[in-house]
Amino acid sequence: MAACFCCFRCFPWRAGFGSGHVPLKEIPSVVLDTSHMGNDVVIVKSGRRICGTGGGLGNAPLVQDKAYFEIKLQSTGVWGVGLATRKSNLSRVPLGECAESWVMRSDGTVCHAGEPLHKPTLDVAEGDLIGVTYDHMELNFYKNGESLQIPVSGIKGTLYPAVYVDEGAILDVQFSEFYHTPPSGFDKIMFEQSLL
Repeated sequence: MAACFCCFRCFPWRAGFGSGHVPLKEIPSVVLDTSHMGNDVVIVKSGRRICGTGGGLGNAPLVQDKAYFEIKLQSTGVWGVGLATRKSNLSRVPLGECAESWVMRSDGTVCHAGEPLHKPTLDVAEGDLIGVTYDHMELNFYKNGESLQIPVSGIKGTLYPAVYVDEGAILDVQFSEFYHTPPSGFDKIMFEQSLL
């Protein structure tokens, strides 16, 4: 018993429960960033739903090796999902017109710098899920868990998840707690602090 008492007596916190205490910082959630969105965009549901007209970026850059996120189409219209830098004009739709964004649009066309990179036929309906993977070499898209086989490479810069809406489209963005299991090796987007 004396040995136990000695441990408590010598322990640094015996003089007061708080001395030397370092509070842990809570790592924020990845959501749509209300400081990086178009002028006519509305972001609701704690940063997980976008509606209105324009684009929005996630609040965390893609710094990990293999990142995944997905959108759920809540209401049809004109929309897009992909990656962009903070230099993108988020008030101008559709994204993919400038050199700062790589986006798959609602018709399936993948665009960058105003040029179509892929033109697959994409038939989507309300409730469909579009997944996005990026591994710093290739951007890929998925529909309801199945790869669309339209890879995009040669992407450079500090990239953020990007979405845009127009003509009544409403998208819910999932940065965690996914509907579909991410492809092997891919995981939710993480803040740089959480990678350390």
